[in-house]
Amino acid sequence: MGSTVDAANKGVNGTASAKKPTVIFVLGGPGSGKGTQCAYIVEHFGYTHLSAGDLLRAEIKSGSENGTMIQNMIKEGKIVPSEVTIKLLQKAIQDNGNDKFLIDGFPRNEENRAAFEKVTEIEPKFVLFFDCPEEEMERRLLGRNQGREDDNIETIRKRFKVFLESSLPVIQYYEAKGKVRKIHAAKPIEDVFQEVKAVFTPEAEKVKHNTCVIL
Repeated sequence: MGSTVDAANKGVNGTASAKKPTVIFVLGGPGSGKGTQCAYIVEHFGYTHLSAGDLLRAEIKSGSENGTMIQNMIKEGKIVPSEVTIKLLQKAIQDNGNDKFLIDGFPRNEENRAAFEKVTEIEPKFVLFFDCPEEEMERRLLGRNQGREDDNIETIRKRFKVFLESSLPVIQYYEAKGKVRKIHAAKPIEDVFQEVKAVFTPEAEKVKHNTCVIL
């Protein structure tokens, strides 16, 4: 197990010594629409989307010893240890040829945040926070009918509570550093993306402009 972590560390930090990957944390309550918006950002701005939840689910599906441990923790309603999720994220970054990543649904709490920055030596460029009223998120989750077993009213409300208690301190931490870009996520998908685009476009335009100057 240690060797995999070491390999992951070396992979991220090895490439990072020349140029660290650009990381953007994407946070928002369940049903805030962040997954949909991440797909748009990937398409328009060339980021790689890494979902902490998807990586954990894939690990469970693999049937590995690690996967069984993760599954048992989730069943018991516990939060998976930071080092497990960070190891999966590191490996995904290491195995990918891209140098800019959206990390969706992580860090879930302050301990996740501190551990990620300490282990990877990467600080996010900024945090994209999809701010959406609880009633709207509830309406979306109950209406999406994706067959996910955690989409019932009682579990949904529990997830909202966990998000508020655990993730808001992370948002406040980065807000104090001027690193939060808040998106009003209750609007229709296209309107939300216009707001997202405004956050990313200045960066894209700057690169384009600089390239022109150099040429």
